[in-house]
Amino acid sequence: MKLDVLVFAAHPDDAELNLGGTICELVNQHKKVGVIDLTKGEMGTRGTPETRQQEVDLATEVMGIHYRENLDLGDSLLLNTRENQLKIIAEVRKTKPTVCITGAPHDRHPDHGKSTQLVLDALFYSGLRRIEIDGTEPWRPKHILHYMQDRPFEPDFVFDISKT
Repeated sequence: MKLDVLVFAAHPDDAELNLGGTICELVNQHKKVGVIDLTKGEMGTRGTPETRQQEVDLATEVMGIHYRENLDLGDSLLLNTRENQLKIIAEVRKTKPTVCITGAPHDRHPDHGKSTQLVLDALFYSGLRRIEIDGTEPWRPKHILHYMQDRPFEPDFVFDISKT
């Protein structure tokens, strides 16, 4: 499957809370959009992993997301290891996104900053031909963008979602 945009989120609901309007507008513009949740959010104090999965399923359907996976890398345990990088690399090579969007480099929640660095490293390594994963071809997105989370930052551009 070839995606136009692949969004990475540390936890289920991060993509919706921080980028929901953008995802919906991209889908409205007939872009193929996917979301990769890195954890199941199992350490969250509100809800359960089962409730979060039900919410993910509903949000995916309502928003028209074309592809969604959860890599289950461990909530509060996100480590930038080769093993975790390879799981992300496999998804990038499978979906061949033109654009990847990941969280802000710095955030109040430790998982957010850790997941962003993990994703950035994996996106670079996904283009290396000597990293072999089940016959996949190297792939790097043309653009990597960040979405705002807890800490505001000066954006390079603003994507208008007013109509959405």
